[in-house]
Amino acid sequence: MGGGGESSGRRAAVIRSSCARASIIIECAIDAHGVFQLIIQGKRVMDGLRVGFGGWLTAAALVLGAAAAQAAAAPVKEQAPGYYRTMLGDWEVTSLSDGTFPMPVDKLLVNVTPPALDAALERSFLKNPVEASVNGFLVNTGGKLVLIDTGAGVFFGPSVGKLAANLRAAGYRPEQVDDIYITHMHGDHVGGLIADGRRVFPNAVVHASKPEADYWLSKAAMDAAPAEAKGGFQQAMSALQPYVAAGKFKTFEGETELLPGLRAIPNHGHTPGHTIYVASHQGQSVVFWGDLMHVAAVQFADPAVAIRYDFDPVMAVAQRKKVFADVAAQRSWVAGAHLSFPGIGHLRQAGGGYEFVPANYSSLH
Repeated sequence: MGGGGESSGRRAAVIRSSCARASIIIECAIDAHGVFQLIIQGKRVMDGLRVGFGGWLTAAALVLGAAAAQAAAAPVKEQAPGYYRTMLGDWEVTSLSDGTFPMPVDKLLVNVTPPALDAALERSFLKNPVEASVNGFLVNTGGKLVLIDTGAGVFFGPSVGKLAANLRAAGYRPEQVDDIYITHMHGDHVGGLIADGRRVFPNAVVHASKPEADYWLSKAAMDAAPAEAKGGFQQAMSALQPYVAAGKFKTFEGETELLPGLRAIPNHGHTPGHTIYVASHQGQSVVFWGDLMHVAAVQFADPAVAIRYDFDPVMAVAQRKKVFADVAAQRSWVAGAHLSFPGIGHLRQAGGGYEFVPANYSSLH
């Protein structure tokens, strides 16, 4: 803004405010004769109003204030940090969002006709491709901090890879994590283990089933895989190698109690060693089921619908039907990697299938 007395010539104030689409330059000026001018983007839109310098200041303040208010009302287009807490007795379970990615379900789901798929999506107010969540879960037992799956890291593009940032937003630090339980070694579950080739969780021991490790970390298996599948092996190897080299990787076989109240249960089908983890504490339980299912709008109503990513689709369907029936009967909490964030709730029977009941929001007070 120019200074000086009323006869000091043209005085101007300029403000640049970023709107959703462009930067707008607004200039308010008064010439040597006391004539007020309003110029927007170089075009004079008000002229001939004679005011004193004090009047000009008032007019300029009103115009520029209105412009600033307009700029402040532009859409932010950003969600709040992606974490949500649920209590399991006095254990704390924190859902952590890694982000979302577009899933072309018409190209991926099998055992479903196109009309049935379209109808299922429409019932849930969805369109193809479906924006799919990628979730991890942090269990604080009071003595241990356990992370279940780590998200995609850099493997799936810029819309994911946010788990570590959301863990920090939730009040934790990656170096505080004691153990990491991997449901399976697809890239959107192990990619978050590393950043620039280094361990994101320097003090954590990574656990996975032996059949899973024997398959995905095997060069022989990678060499035998078709060309389009080799990238999955490369991702698993690059994510796990820093932990293997540091002596921070352990495998288990069969149903195993990894910590008091935390069990690993074989759930092979989606991958050779896919595993679910069950946390049980003070009369409650939550089943962390990884990729037992992918598309809630379709697979809850019809658990026979499979996905092309399944290593053994027949076994994957059988496992899904069994776990769905068990958790509905036992009224357990369920936590899914691809349930819409925060990805935790309950399952109940509905006709020949099931309905997902998301967790009721709790302020935890």
